[in-house]
Amino acid sequence: MIRVILESPYAGDIENNVKYARQCVKDCLLRGEAPIASHLLYTQEGILDDNIPNERMLGINAGLVWKEVAEKHVFYCDHGVSEGMEYAFEQAKKNKIPYEFRTILHEK
Repeated sequence: MIRVILESPYAGDIENNVKYARQCVKDCLLRGEAPIASHLLYTQEGILDDNIPNERMLGINAGLVWKEVAEKHVFYCDHGVSEGMEYAFEQAKKNKIPYEFRTILHEK
């Protein structure tokens, strides 16, 4: 398995975006990847509040620390590209991490 940082939209329609993100995690696993989806992990109740800007950035940056061991950064774009995803993409380019844009809903 290769280690990947998984990005998908979170803010906005959180309920549907979480369902979509879970599909994305499964897609990674089925591709033989070991994903970290920090937006699913750090936004759980009692951890960080995505509605508080400094907590949101703390979670985003904590997820991006994984760049030290990630072999790829994957962006799932069926629901568009969020501001957080754009930030992560800039970090992937800056740190020369291979990246890939994916869609999965058309495959269903």
